[in-house]
Amino acid sequence: MTVLITGAAGFIGSSVAHVLLDRGETVVGVDNLNDYYDVALKQARLDRLLPKKGFSFHKVDIADQAGLNAALKAAGPIHRIVHLAAQAGVRYSLKDPHAYVSANVVGQLNILEFARHNDAMEHLVYASSSSVYGGNTKLPFSIEDRVDTPLSLYAATKKTDELFGHAYAHLYRIPMTGLRFFTVYGPWGRPDMAAFIFTKKIIEGEPLPVFNNGEMQRDFTYIDDIVTGVVNCLDSTPDVVEGEVPQRLYNIGNNKPEQLMRLIEILEQAIGKKAVIDFQPMQPGDVTATYADIDAMSRDFGFSPATPIDVGLPKFVEWYRGFYG
Repeated sequence: MTVLITGAAGFIGSSVAHVLLDRGETVVGVDNLNDYYDVALKQARLDRLLPKKGFSFHKVDIADQAGLNAALKAAGPIHRIVHLAAQAGVRYSLKDPHAYVSANVVGQLNILEFARHNDAMEHLVYASSSSVYGGNTKLPFSIEDRVDTPLSLYAATKKTDELFGHAYAHLYRIPMTGLRFFTVYGPWGRPDMAAFIFTKKIIEGEPLPVFNNGEMQRDFTYIDDIVTGVVNCLDSTPDVVEGEVPQRLYNIGNNKPEQLMRLIEILEQAIGKKAVIDFQPMQPGDVTATYADIDAMSRDFGFSPATPIDVGLPKFVEWYRGFYG
């Protein structure tokens, strides 16, 4: 079986690729290696994949339809897609909104069009985000909740991805699963995420920007748990039933929101150094808490996150010190 992974040099994409390759799948990776964060880290993730049997890589922007189709033309039949490429980050969407429309909206459309015209297509799994819950105040966030109050352009583009997915699943009967990710962290993680930012600043003795005076909660989810959930979803194709749209949506998170200050305490212990806290006001587009209701994910795929932050964060610190010296 051949699986296309977009965002293959990314945090989640590269991690999923390792698991699929290790079990004998053929993986076609796509990534544009943009400079939203350190390209050297993306290349280092990619360098770990390139020697593996069954892996091929194409440097291409998913917003470039002609380039994407040309790159994939020689790949042969693609049976499944894990579509993770996106312009990430809530705050950056205030600085460069066009990047979000290009990657997350046009890019999503191009992947859907590729799937539509791919006769071997069995299942498309794509990334949404917990950000779609926007201004919702009921916790935990349930997949049945309305998501029409986005607080950032990033959230709006991810909701658009779900709507596009629904339309294509309805029109062209493409089996799809959308996953709303909740604050993923762990080794090889993204430098724009809290665990990475705080670890770097504590080690270097720089002040930590802590928003909303620390009154923030996040459903931190360890990368190994996320990958298990993604692969289990990929292996379970939605049934194409007359009169039903073959698209499913799930939350994929830890089902345990943690106080931001607790995250800092654990990092301090793992690093062996106290943090310098710089309390700041709430940032535009941010939410005070995320909390995933994962009942559907657990019921349908046996999803059961196994890594609490007091185990996962020290593993991240160990990786960080090893990678950056």
